[in-house]
Amino acid sequence: MNERNGFSVAGIPFIGVCIVLAGIGVALIFSGDPAQPGLHVLGIALFVLEPLLIKGFFQVAPNEGQVLQLFGKYTGTVREPGLRWTNPLYSREPISLRVRNFESNKLKVNDSDGNPIEIAAVVVWQVVDTAEAVFCVDDYENYVNIQSESALRQMAQSYPYDAHDDGKPSLRSHGDVINTHLRDEIQTRLGKAGVQVVEARISHLAYAQEIAQAMLQRQQAGAIIAARTKIVEGAVSMVEMALDQLSQRGVVQLDEERKAAMVSNLLVVLCGERGSQPVLNTGTLYN
Repeated sequence: MNERNGFSVAGIPFIGVCIVLAGIGVALIFSGDPAQPGLHVLGIALFVLEPLLIKGFFQVAPNEGQVLQLFGKYTGTVREPGLRWTNPLYSREPISLRVRNFESNKLKVNDSDGNPIEIAAVVVWQVVDTAEAVFCVDDYENYVNIQSESALRQMAQSYPYDAHDDGKPSLRSHGDVINTHLRDEIQTRLGKAGVQVVEARISHLAYAQEIAQAMLQRQQAGAIIAARTKIVEGAVSMVEMALDQLSQRGVVQLDEERKAAMVSNLLVVLCGERGSQPVLNTGTLYN
């Protein structure tokens, strides 16, 4: 079922019509011409009809739609803001067209690696088709909440928490990719309810408490290994540069044993966590 325009007219001009009809009715009732009883009856009919006409007035707020029904049949939606008038027999249901948002509950799910994580998301949405929102689902607001959490759970199970391979998206490192996937996943579920997802993004992401400490230690170990690898690479480059420059400038001629000793000393100095204490060798390596 798709939304269509409902019948309504501007309310302010129709107030004048109601006043004129009421005046005509009063004039006919009190005309006092017994030769024309039909006019008297017409005046009474117009006067009785006036409350029914007044019932047809309603207000439409900005960014709001009024869904009209006639004895359970959908007749259209009025979106023009202001005072409007329509068939008094129509029932009206207001639907907000404003942009709304909500934050889901913190869900405990398993990522693609099987690790338990906690995740939550903020979803920004609005109704774009009032007919589908009212008639295609039972309670569209509750439907948005439940289906958004379902989509969040499904999305979280499709990615690892941390990326183990370069280029593979993960929940923690590829925010744009994850948020786009989440928005598309939610939109697929909410399309039948006449709802458009404006934005969806993760608001909370963490390992579950039972494995948080172990995962923190693994992250720290990975960071230490990466830092040490970088330090060793830099130290080896510096030692190689020192040996090359000593050889090219003819500062000293080193045999293999002295080169090995120099390399060992430089690596200890460059790779050590603490400052090195120099030891002066006043003898020779061969004594």
